[in-house]
Amino acid sequence: MRMSTKGRYAVNALIDLALREPAGPVALASIAQRQRVSLSYLEQLFSALRRDGVVESTRGPGGGYTLGRPAAQISIADVVRAVDDPTHDLAQEGPDPSAALWRRMNAVMLEHMGGISLASLVQEQVEQGAVLATRTPATAPLPRPVVKKLRLTVPNSVFAFGRSFAR
Repeated sequence: MRMSTKGRYAVNALIDLALREPAGPVALASIAQRQRVSLSYLEQLFSALRRDGVVESTRGPGGGYTLGRPAAQISIADVVRAVDDPTHDLAQEGPDPSAALWRRMNAVMLEHMGGISLASLVQEQVEQGAVLATRTPATAPLPRPVVKKLRLTVPNSVFAFGRSFAR
């Protein structure tokens, strides 16, 4: 089995998503821009990832993609299985005397990738200096100003003004 371009781009995009997800849903266009991949290509990959429950989408303003389950529960094998046809390399015309060997190699590769979590790849990126995005706290409304009642010591009418002189 070989790691296809689809698998590599999908893994890179999911690492990007996992780094930015804490701030909310991540737009696919922003991932495409950062990863320098065509948006339509990522849409195809994320459609397959969504079908397999690896990611979830949110529509509307402020929408985008989030992980379908915690990063620690997403293995690289899950990602590769979602976007690649792992049996594609094994589909050959005619009898292949080494087919059993390639099936075993494929199984070993998938087993190895099954032991690598998305969370571990994200952690490696953080250790190399990548910054996890955080949700900016919503600005709290300013407290209402306290209005003190004014105590007037001056006359409040013409008649009271006149009486003030009489004293």
